[in-house]
Amino acid sequence: MSRIGNTPIPIEDGLKIDIQPDQIVIEGPKGKLTQPTFPSLQVKQENNQLIVVNTKPDNKQSKALHGLLRSLLANMVVGVTKGWSKQLQLVGTGYRAKLQGKTLVLTVGFSHPVNIDIPEDIQIKVEKNTEITITGIDKSLVGQVAANIRAVRPPEPYKGKGIRYKDEVIRRKAGKAGKAAA
Repeated sequence: MSRIGNTPIPIEDGLKIDIQPDQIVIEGPKGKLTQPTFPSLQVKQENNQLIVVNTKPDNKQSKALHGLLRSLLANMVVGVTKGWSKQLQLVGTGYRAKLQGKTLVLTVGFSHPVNIDIPEDIQIKVEKNTEITITGIDKSLVGQVAANIRAVRPPEPYKGKGIRYKDEVIRRKAGKAGKAAA
């Protein structure tokens, strides 16, 4: 059995949870999320807690999905109450970002600006033209949008220029001149 899957998920006041045989709907102050369930797993609500029960404990696939479903549900609870966010930073001379309606326009050293369409459930804020904050209620969608923006110009190891996560550490390499001096 999964240790993560056995941990109950605390439910805060103000959450509305609808457990159906094929899906779970969690609605909170920030929005509403839906997660399909797996046939070998059952979700119960007891004493302000969500509990994921493995109905076929000998099945290898149900053991694997047990912790996954519990993590997905916990992420949904946090998402509809507090929300998720990722921060990106543009590093490089002339690198900047701006919002035009529901489009993020990046100028990152190419001969043309790069336009990225923002999905419906995601909010993007640009501060100081070089810091991008991505927020939303769906953790996987927030992470995917951040990864798509970072993929436009990933940080390079020699000067560190590119789009990086705020807390990301870039391992720097010594260039040709740096190796000759050593």
